[in-house]
Amino acid sequence: MIAAAEDERFTHIKHGKRPVPFSAWELPYHAIDYCLAEAGITLQDVDHIAYSYDPALLLGERRGDETLALPLEPSGAGTAGPVTSPWDPLFLSYIVNAPRQLAGGAPHHLGARFRGIRHDGPFRWHFVEHHMGHEASAFLAAPFSRCAVLTMDGRGERVTTSYGVFDGETYRRIKQIDLPDSLGLLYERVTRHLGFLHSSDEYKVMALASYGQPTRVDAFRQIVTTDGEGGYHVADVDLEPLLGPARLRGAVFGPEHFDIARSLQQVLEETVLDMTTWLARETGETCLAMAGGVALNCVMNARVRDRSPFEEVWVQPAAGDAGTALGAALWVDHEQRGRPAKQWSMEHAYLGPAYDDDEIAAFLDWSKLPYRRVDNVAEHAAELLARNKIIGWYQGRMEFGPRALGARSILASPIDPSMQQRLNQIKDREDFRPVAPVVMQEHVAEWFHADKPPASGAAPFMLFIYDVIEAQAARIPAVTHVDGTARVQTIRRDQNAAYYDVLAAFERRTGVPVLVNTSFNTRGEPIVCTPRDAVECFWTSPLDALVIGAFVLEKPSAAAAAGTESQVESHALGKPEVADASA
Repeated sequence: MIAAAEDERFTHIKHGKRPVPFSAWELPYHAIDYCLAEAGITLQDVDHIAYSYDPALLLGERRGDETLALPLEPSGAGTAGPVTSPWDPLFLSYIVNAPRQLAGGAPHHLGARFRGIRHDGPFRWHFVEHHMGHEASAFLAAPFSRCAVLTMDGRGERVTTSYGVFDGETYRRIKQIDLPDSLGLLYERVTRHLGFLHSSDEYKVMALASYGQPTRVDAFRQIVTTDGEGGYHVADVDLEPLLGPARLRGAVFGPEHFDIARSLQQVLEETVLDMTTWLARETGETCLAMAGGVALNCVMNARVRDRSPFEEVWVQPAAGDAGTALGAALWVDHEQRGRPAKQWSMEHAYLGPAYDDDEIAAFLDWSKLPYRRVDNVAEHAAELLARNKIIGWYQGRMEFGPRALGARSILASPIDPSMQQRLNQIKDREDFRPVAPVVMQEHVAEWFHADKPPASGAAPFMLFIYDVIEAQAARIPAVTHVDGTARVQTIRRDQNAAYYDVLAAFERRTGVPVLVNTSFNTRGEPIVCTPRDAVECFWTSPLDALVIGAFVLEKPSAAAAAGTESQVESHALGKPEVADASA
């Protein structure tokens, strides 16, 4: 793997585009441009392109036709059936034409890297089934030589859930569940019912669940039923008669909303445990790799880790649809190479852009910003954190996936009980949203507990919850959720030296090898990518300091409180536009 990044980080449009059929024509040109630049090539140099959706699986009887009929007003045409939409012809047309769009639709300022290609080459184009993309992103990236595979999302072409087994060379799907049955789509429907944005805010429902009681669990058990053989059925019911009136966006949360979220979460966990029990029995495997948007539910993942028959559970960090790009590329590569024995696994997610100190200094000088260059970034950052300052932390290559993992993070002390509230105010987030801890891996067992932790003791991608050890909870109240859990990230020095060193320096000052780590962004914005993004987020929010490369920026009030003045200690080392070449 050379590079991976989501288009949202370059365009500032969260999730890249809205999940509506008429956005299917949009391709991630900026992310493509970055990945090619990281490899030092242009699109002409690429041999294979994989697209993680196969329109042939939906064309059916239309296959071979040169025309598709589209209603003049698709949104007013109603539904054409339980698994089809009047938008499908437009959607399919956009996907079929993706090679032509790639060849002719790149933004003008990115044109050089796309020059000289046609829709038919020189590369070979591969439409890869959507769930094959999810599956391959799991089993070809997992740290296992062989494993069972489970993927769950809203929907692919027809598939919503898939089960398989990978023997180290060959993958075999053993079962799939098709529309209209979908755990992901049910979670989306309840997300809308609770006043959130579907295909975007499902993680908020997961957080909300911790405040409720499972008073509606019987209602959800009527909606979701299992057969004990890996299958499930989701009844098509009107939620309002069953759960009460939908909450309007911005309305006050009541106990009934907490209880709905908790009940949904419990039934999801029960259902997936039933599924994984069958999968373990059917495959005889001891390791499980998961992907798909539902696999971003870290509470569910922990239940699978602790209560399923599998000894090891691994979740691909970009488990949502962004990760299907990774999976499609890995799958085509695996097939083109003749299915060789697996030799690579995803040890980290630092696969995005990085900017060196020369580029960062050039941008800071061009912006006429006061800053200090420091010899030991980790020590300076830890000193600020020990004084209860909240800092933007911008170091090295950006993470791939939805979690900030110590490259584009906001860091804070977990010792202050008010820190969660302060961070939610800074990020303009709902009060019920928890913040997560990062801990030095060698100390994780001293602070956090799981019934069946990974054999390695590692959770580098922040995709599982742990119980906070009761005797330690009072020492790290900011990261202890209302239910006594925390969504833990572990870190080793060989994974990210600068990040680890901050934790070590903070421990020397406080005795606590834990920090709050939340994503470096504010509400409605993607995680920052470029130095410009970081500076804009810093100066337009109440953050106290920004530690970016070898440089420290502090707000005037923060600098005054420290008894120092920010001094410019270095000068421009390059052209300012270089520092923001990918923005």
